[in-house]
Amino acid sequence: MTSPHTEPDFAPADATQPRVLVADDDPGSCRFLCDGLRSLGAQAETCTDGMAALERARSETFDLLLLDCRMPGAGALQILGSLRDDAQAGSADSIAVATTAELGPGDRQPLLDAGFSEILLKPCGLADLRRMLALVQPDRFDACVLDDRAALSTSGDATTMRALRLLLREELALLHQELDSLSQDPAGFSERLHRLRSSCGFCGAASLSSQTILLQQQLSHHGATPAALARFRKALLATLQALDR
Repeated sequence: MTSPHTEPDFAPADATQPRVLVADDDPGSCRFLCDGLRSLGAQAETCTDGMAALERARSETFDLLLLDCRMPGAGALQILGSLRDDAQAGSADSIAVATTAELGPGDRQPLLDAGFSEILLKPCGLADLRRMLALVQPDRFDACVLDDRAALSTSGDATTMRALRLLLREELALLHQELDSLSQDPAGFSERLHRLRSSCGFCGAASLSSQTILLQQQLSHHGATPAALARFRKALLATLQALDR
């Protein structure tokens, strides 16, 4: 017998599909988020109570957590705080996104400081959900490894863009060689990532920029997890390949 707070997903499991826990007490939000995520190729499961969501995330491993800021039992901040403090929790290192219908001027930074990778404002659309899934699988959900339009708008002309991308190519090749040693030096790694974010912005390296920001957040709070390093390395290699074409 299933819990009244959860919605089972009877679709066949696929190892390539990201597994997402949607914690939200609003039926309409739950329905849209789950249907939208499934239409994009994710496995989505729901909890409508904060404590039920926390226990589910403790006992199981999800790739992505969508946690509503206000729920019965516990809100997004309480759930994520408990998970991050429990090294044995199945979803202790999962990427977490806070969802909310209201976001005041001073609300965003405390959520990011608490370890959320992004804030999803409701109502949202499929493009927003795809962006959330790209946090987990950038190579699958974020097709824009190199955005020429964004790079041209920043650099001003194609010649400058190509020159900047050559410099980025050298920077990434060196960073890939030094990645293992840098991961043992959080302060130095964070400073290197800070410079990389600027380079990505000039060159339109959208996917790598997103993973760089996520890794910076982890380094500043709890240290980089193996999963976060693996996602960053994957985005780095995909960008190198795109730059070589």
